[in-house]
Amino acid sequence: MSDSGVSPVIPGSQAKHPRPVLWLITLLAVGLSLFQLYSAGIQPLGLFYQRSIHLMLIMMLAFLMYPLLGPHRARGPISGLIDLAFFVGALITGGYLVLFLDEIINRAGFWNETDIMVGMIATVTVLEAARRSVGLGMTIIGVVALLYALAGPRGDLPWLGQFLPGILEHRGYNLDRLVGQLYLGQEGIFGLPLGVAATYIFIFVLFGAFLEITGAGKFFIELAYAATGRQRGGPAKAAVIASAGMGSISGSAIANVVTTGAFTIPLMKRLGYKPHQAGGIEAAASTGGQIMPPLMGAGAFLIAEYTRMPYLDVVKVSIVPAMMYFSTVYLFVHIIALKEGMQGMARSELPQMRDVMRSGWHFLLPLAVLVWLLAMSISPTRVGFYAILTMLAVAVLRFAVWFFFMAPREGQSVTADSLRVVVRNGLIKLVEALELGARNAVAVSMACAVAGIIVGVVGLTGLGLKFSSMMMAFSGGNLLLALVMVLLASLVLGMGLPVTASYIVLIVLVGPALTAEFGVPLLIAHLVVFWYSQDSNVTPPIALAAFAGAAIAGSKPMETGFQAWKFAKGLYLIPLFMVYNPELIMGGPVPLVAWTVLTGFLALGAFAASLEGYLFTRMSAPIRLVLLPAIVAVFYPNLMVEIVGAAVMALALAGNWLASRRQAQTAG
Repeated sequence: MSDSGVSPVIPGSQAKHPRPVLWLITLLAVGLSLFQLYSAGIQPLGLFYQRSIHLMLIMMLAFLMYPLLGPHRARGPISGLIDLAFFVGALITGGYLVLFLDEIINRAGFWNETDIMVGMIATVTVLEAARRSVGLGMTIIGVVALLYALAGPRGDLPWLGQFLPGILEHRGYNLDRLVGQLYLGQEGIFGLPLGVAATYIFIFVLFGAFLEITGAGKFFIELAYAATGRQRGGPAKAAVIASAGMGSISGSAIANVVTTGAFTIPLMKRLGYKPHQAGGIEAAASTGGQIMPPLMGAGAFLIAEYTRMPYLDVVKVSIVPAMMYFSTVYLFVHIIALKEGMQGMARSELPQMRDVMRSGWHFLLPLAVLVWLLAMSISPTRVGFYAILTMLAVAVLRFAVWFFFMAPREGQSVTADSLRVVVRNGLIKLVEALELGARNAVAVSMACAVAGIIVGVVGLTGLGLKFSSMMMAFSGGNLLLALVMVLLASLVLGMGLPVTASYIVLIVLVGPALTAEFGVPLLIAHLVVFWYSQDSNVTPPIALAAFAGAAIAGSKPMETGFQAWKFAKGLYLIPLFMVYNPELIMGGPVPLVAWTVLTGFLALGAFAASLEGYLFTRMSAPIRLVLLPAIVAVFYPNLMVEIVGAAVMALALAGNWLASRRQAQTAG
């Protein structure tokens, strides 16, 4: 149990494991975290050594944490033997590369039978580990990619090529060539996605685990309540702010919903929000945490690697779009509170800001160190390492001050026995954090490993170029239609893939078309695809974050999903705004950038008001209809059209404000 008042979400904890298995999980998880810390801050390892050891330990954990038949079925003799076989397969997958890497490199593409056999074991083992830890959808897409590579006149499955549409046909490859590409090449299982997961992502997931174990969750939530609790709809606004703060730390929208929603959703319901509204607000806000700098879930690291841009540059250009998104969710929350006549919470029910800061100010120090080191352009992996050390140092110093100086004043004696108990509890917390970080990293690392299989097949078969041709053919060269296709593709992929994998697969397929055929700048193309990849969290019929919110709120999942979809509309509009107003991301003259930011906020505010039919007071249907073309005008790449659209929106919103003033005077 963590100090935050909520038990940490520990993946695989639902399964009932025998005690020796639990001990082995802890041992492997702690060993993995210590290995990652060593390679991040003490002795960096070579590319294949780092990735192969990381994947080996991750898969061994996956097969221990997730039994063959699911978390609610105990291991029997047969399933236990199968689990053991896959566990050995994971050991072989990483161990073979570590032991024979120099010989494999010297063979330079002329693989022997052992290489191919181990590669086949590795591919099957990766797909099975992903099925258990990520879901069946991920494995199915990986298997389809493998079958596609083998289909074709010169492949091992020539008959399968007959069923491919003409534009998707290719020569086909045999099993040796495919396995060599996936296991022994740099564009396969051990490619860039797993490389990012094994370095940047893991170290920051571990940092988040340390914050979670030490009680940062409670601090951020109380800070948000102290800031917004007395406003109309205070708990909902606190949910938005707390999710913005916690989102990057948790690295998962669903984990964010479970962590912050346990506090915010019951309070929202008590204040007057309907259950499906409360769950939808939390899901939309938690999804925004994945696009919130400085961490942006795992996205900032992946975008930086794929675009070859400094990580800090990716973070800086993402600040304003993230603020636009959270402002939109915040406004939706405020409008609903006004429409329903809600009031804020009583002062007696809320924590005081000074009390919150006094008890938890030390949580801000590691975050400040993290931002400061990133601003100095130090490697993100090294930054995460120092942030974790800072977190440990601050926690130890803070407790030492309390134990030796404050506790005696409170009548608690300082003895050798009490010191021994304190040290023991501290070590237990340390082990818990190391274990939680490794457990939380299993799903994202396995998703990246299977994404590597898909990326390897795309590179081998030239599927990315074929997909670009398909986009041009279906969209007729129209950029808006192409973006709608990307959105639909992200929604379909999101039904079977986690956000990180969905982004990787989609950017490999549509990225070349967006940049080469439609002229979208590279960084904007990646940001658009990354934002759209989040929509599976909030878009029915598969809205995972919304379903998690519904479980806490006690509402119907689909109703909650549609509410989350409505509140998260910025997820769809802001990427469009980036494309048609590239100066928002790419920069330009200060007046132009300021104008773009101003009109962006104005358009999103007008959109929320027109959708809800309320801002300062109720909005008539004709005004709402007039606002829609004005909002569209802001997206049009013509300054005069933008000015006209902005003027119409400003007049409509000002008129609504005047109407509310007249109503107040009449009531008075």
